[in-house]
Amino acid sequence: MMGILRKLTPWDVSPLMKPLESVKNMAMSAIRIHQFGGVEQLHLDNDVPMPECAAHEVLIASYAVAVSPTDILARMGKLEDFLHEHLPIIPGWDVSGVIEAIGSEVTTFRKGDEVFCRPWTGRAGTFADYVAVPAEHVAFKPKNIAHELAAAVPLSCQTAWGVLFETAKLQPGQRVVVHAAAGGVGVFAVQLAKLHGAYVIGTASAHNQDFVRELGADEVLDYRKYDSAPQPKDIDLVFDTVGASVHELSMSWLKPGGMLVSIVHLEPSQELARKYSVTACHALPKPSGARLTAIKDLIEQDKLKIIVQEVLPRDQVQRAHELVQDGHVRGKIVVKWR
Repeated sequence: MMGILRKLTPWDVSPLMKPLESVKNMAMSAIRIHQFGGVEQLHLDNDVPMPECAAHEVLIASYAVAVSPTDILARMGKLEDFLHEHLPIIPGWDVSGVIEAIGSEVTTFRKGDEVFCRPWTGRAGTFADYVAVPAEHVAFKPKNIAHELAAAVPLSCQTAWGVLFETAKLQPGQRVVVHAAAGGVGVFAVQLAKLHGAYVIGTASAHNQDFVRELGADEVLDYRKYDSAPQPKDIDLVFDTVGASVHELSMSWLKPGGMLVSIVHLEPSQELARKYSVTACHALPKPSGARLTAIKDLIEQDKLKIIVQEVLPRDQVQRAHELVQDGHVRGKIVVKWR
């Protein structure tokens, strides 16, 4: 059920944490952004101070990392105020790897454990040889998949899980619209909602319609044909991963009392929400090792497909960013770090 689809032819954001102290006389390699802009601003630096493990943290040796739309926005400087970024920054909010060291207060993990996680947004990212992460945000890597697949999971799947089950309190039998259903968050949202017994309507291009149905969607709408196709009705939940022009249209699909949850609009229009008698909010779940462990269990039971369009070596990080920025990736782009 799981595999890599190779190419053939935007949280509830935590405050910036203080920079990690370096380990004396030790350095590592990392991708860093010294100036906001295009992909040419992604530089592999070999003299980056290694992070030191705090008492409640684990130090993870990165084996595979993933690129998300958040990385693109951060690189372009569009999240500078939101994430309180201070140049240079290390991008990346997904990692699968092996624990190299543990803090003095950590009892749940040991050196050598294979793990995966999403670090705090706003802290030093995962495109580095090592990343220090609070142990409570970490979970054991699923035993039945490689690091390259595991790295595609933490940010996107936790976002989908948190929106559906923690913010929206999704119930079996409810009707859900998932925008950009073939994207990194969408592929998990479709599957999780369907596993929970919802009726799932995904939006996608014509090229991706069969793919989204294979993920479990009951219906698929071509987002290029909203004006000419029949519109969804009596929707309980719209999962907005797109924003822009679909915002008001999506609210008009909701039944009175329905909910729109956006991971891109920080402040969805309350005027529109009142107009349609619905609830509209922004949500991005914080990292959670417990949530990620529940996701791990589903993966080990072969209940979740992980979609990785392409795995690239770390000297092609710029190419990875270009693919994600293009906006037509199925699932995730992963960078093999080791």
